[in-house]
Formats: sequence, structure tokens, C-alpha cells
Amino acid sequence: MTHSRRAVLLGAGALALAPATAHAASRAKIDSRVRNAKAEMFQRFPFTQRLNDQAAGMLMIPRMTKAGFFLGGAYGEGSLLIRNAPVDYYSLAAGSYGLQLGVATFSTALFLMNERALREFRQKDGWKLGVDLEAAVINQGETASLDTNTHQESIYALSFSQKGLMLGASIEGGKYSRIVR
Repeated sequence: MTHSRRAVLLGAGALALAPATAHAASRAKIDSRVRNAKAEMFQRFPFTQRLNDQAAGMLMIPRMTKAGFFLGGAYGEGSLLIRNAPVDYYSLAAGSYGLQLGVATFSTALFLMNERALREFRQKDGWKLGVDLEAAVINQGETASLDTNTHQESIYALSFSQKGLMLGASIEGGKYSRIVR
């Protein structure tokens, strides 16, 4: 292999391994996307307004992109809102393995319902789905039955506005990481 080919391969490898913050969207762009996704979520799922009002904080990832062909990956950026104001910016990177095929985009929101959940989320150096993060997943088909007065979970997760097609079943894991600017 020639030196130029090695340099190209090393450069491509370095770019692939570079931290997501190097490619992070601007704060203004993330804030705009978060506002739009929040407005859509409140319109489509009115109960989320009540969840938002009761939550200590909400992490909104307005655009996750997921692609898979046996191995899959997903990535998105968003902001942590406290009293509806952005206080930190986060990325969510996920990987999956299994019978899967397709590309899709969607929005996701995490409602951190108490100060303890919010504090733990902010103090950890990256939360791992299924390890550090135990959330009650809100099924869009069952949203009408969710009553925040009777459900006492610390964290609720909702995904919505899926576009594209993702088929199959897979095992997935992901990590929320603070974007340092």
C-alpha cells in the first residue's frame, strides 16, 4: 500500500473517530429545531404539555437519524430545557445489531420528572440507555391513558414524527453525552 493510500485511510479513520462535538450543529440551529419539535409534540400529544409543566427538566432531541443493514447506528443533537430554557446541549449516539434494514428520522423527548433524576442526568459523564437510564417508554398508541398523577416514574421517554422506513428487530444501546462548546 502506498503512503498516500495509508494517509487517506488514516485520515478517514481519524474523522470517523473524531468526537461528535467537532460536527455539532450551532446552538441557534439546535434551539430552533427544539422549538419546532416541541410545538409539534404539544400539538400532536397534548398530554405532553402537562408532563413538561410537571418535569424538572426535559431533554429534546429534535432530529435523530437512524440507519441500519444488520448493523445500525443513530445520532442526534438537542438541548436540556429547564423551565423551557436551554441550559445544556447533548448528543445521543446509538448502535444496534440484528435483523434490520432502512433509514428513518424521528424526534425524541425525555421528561426528567424530579430533581433527583435531573441532577443524576447532569452529573454523569454520559448516560447509557438501559444501564444508567431507566425510563418509562410512552407508546404513542396508548398516550390517552397516560395520567401523570397516577404514573410515578422518574423519567418518561417519547419518540414521535418518524419519517422513513426501518424494518426488523434489533438489540440497541445508546449514550447521551454533553456537547462541550
